Amino acid sequence: MQRLLRTGLNAGTEAPRVVGGEGVHFLLADGRRVLDGSNTGGPLGHGHPGMVAALREAVALPMVSEGWSWLGRDQAAEDLFDIGLAGETGWAGAVRFCLSGSEANDIALSLAQALTGRQPLATRERAYHGLVGLSRDVTTQPHWHGGLAAPEGRSRLPFPCAPVHVLPPPDGALYESATGTGRPAGLGLQTAPAMLAQSCAMILDYTQGGFYHDAAYQDALAGLARANGALWVADEVVTGLGRAGRPFAFQGGASRPDIVTLGKGLGGGSVAVAAVVLSHEVVAAMRGSAWQNYGTLRGHPLAMAAVSAYLRILRDEALLPRVAALAGCFAQRLQEIARRHPSVCRVAGQGLHWTVELHGPDWRHWLADSAEAPIASQVAARALELGAVIGTSGEQTSLFLAPPLVIGDAEAEQLLAILDESLDVADRVHNAGPG
Repeated sequence: MQRLLRTGLNAGTEAPRVVGGEGVHFLLADGRRVLDGSNTGGPLGHGHPGMVAALREAVALPMVSEGWSWLGRDQAAEDLFDIGLAGETGWAGAVRFCLSGSEANDIALSLAQALTGRQPLATRERAYHGLVGLSRDVTTQPHWHGGLAAPEGRSRLPFPCAPVHVLPPPDGALYESATGTGRPAGLGLQTAPAMLAQSCAMILDYTQGGFYHDAAYQDALAGLARANGALWVADEVVTGLGRAGRPFAFQGGASRPDIVTLGKGLGGGSVAVAAVVLSHEVVAAMRGSAWQNYGTLRGHPLAMAAVSAYLRILRDEALLPRVAALAGCFAQRLQEIARRHPSVCRVAGQGLHWTVELHGPDWRHWLADSAEAPIASQVAARALELGAVIGTSGEQTSLFLAPPLVIGDAEAEQLLAILDESLDVADRVHNAGPG
């Protein structure tokens, strides 16, 4: 009897059974050692000695709830500002730690509602911000709404908590096939002012659905948000502290957010932890008020030790320049691969997060309600046979690469070669046509 409810991302396929990890590799139950090619929560890979040492020391610390002061929590905040936010203290005012990216986004958006007195929210097309409260509301990928998907067509979605305005997406693929995707060119933000004038906040992430914002898109929307009284929440849960090849993806533009949310890699992949960073302006607006928001396990001493350890490893091992250098390699090789495979519709990315989108059904009409494995899951299954884990985020047509930041040149080339060969599966389906 299976006691654990299914948790695999790749619809229609079984998740790999992991029994261990070494560096940038997973160890599977069948004895294989496979590349970890898609794991946004594991920036240091597996078993990094610096992280292991820090957590061994921290495991003996007392259990201190968020309501109690803890020196380690103070130190984690100082490390975040001194290392992660170096050069950004002109706008960054304070941080509060929490448990997950979903929770961080929900906290940020509920705070925006309280500060502005507005209920509606704004995000962009194909966004994913989490599955908790308001973070679920601004998740515009339909299959990630926490509902029940049924192949027989009886899919049911939960009810939203707040109205959501959906902004046009950014445009700027590294590669797009000759047949295109039908997306409008340019910024296309003519409708944004009216949406933002009604919204408490605009929340933008930098990777979801294969959209990676450039400076022009970010700065244009940031200016419109400020002009129309909406706060800007930068969702850096995936990209923050390394994945984008710089501390934060928003640093690609001149604008700076009112609130930043962090998660996934913040604890080096070893402990579940997230954070909400508030600007000086937001901190000032809260002065004299009690922020009625509390969590027993937020800022747990073990999590704080992991945050400090990860930030110091990021600095001491110069991982950011490493990621920036690898980004150029991935950009070049992925364009070469895409041109060889007619099944590839679009490639986009930055740093060590890249999306390969395949031709296929429109994502807007899929609720994970297919009895068959989607084409992206079939490609991922072939990649696993060849020795690498490649992710799909559960979508029909999107694959993404997000290896550990410590991946070496030879391992990166191996990952790309496996992707190249695995795409033959999608080519056969694409070339066969409908039916």
